Amino acid sequence: MLSDHGAPPPPVMVKRMTDAGVELIDGLLIPRSCIFLDGRVFLWDALPPPKGGNLAHLTKEMFEMFEVVVPKPELLILGTGHSTLPIPPDIKKYLSSIGVGPIDVMDTWNACSTFNMLAEEGRRVAAALLVGSPDGSWKLSQTTPSQ
Repeated sequence: MLSDHGAPPPPVMVKRMTDAGVELIDGLLIPRSCIFLDGRVFLWDALPPPKGGNLAHLTKEMFEMFEVVVPKPELLILGTGHSTLPIPPDIKKYLSSIGVGPIDVMDTWNACSTFNMLAEEGRRVAAALLVGSPDGSWKLSQTTPSQ
């Protein structure tokens, strides 16, 4: 019997972003923030900031799962909601201290596209995607990150 033990898991791929959340190629709809890591999807208890806000609400505890990941992703893509916002310096410093980085920060729609491209190339990439809004809604003007 052939075994693929040690082979990388198949990549998670985003089919599109909709008003309902992130839809994966396999049809799974993720209606809230999530982390893609090692071919798996983890729900993430984090909301994007209100319009015009910042990411000061993010805490290092929200990223602690990366402490136990071996090997570490060669790149972490952080999708910050509807617009690109700078990552708080303490979060960046924390992630660097546990061996995660570099960190590429962009809006969530573009983060999905970038993640798809790098995952297809076989890169060891992770994505932390802020999906939704503080009021629980998610509205997009764009709907297909794979295009």
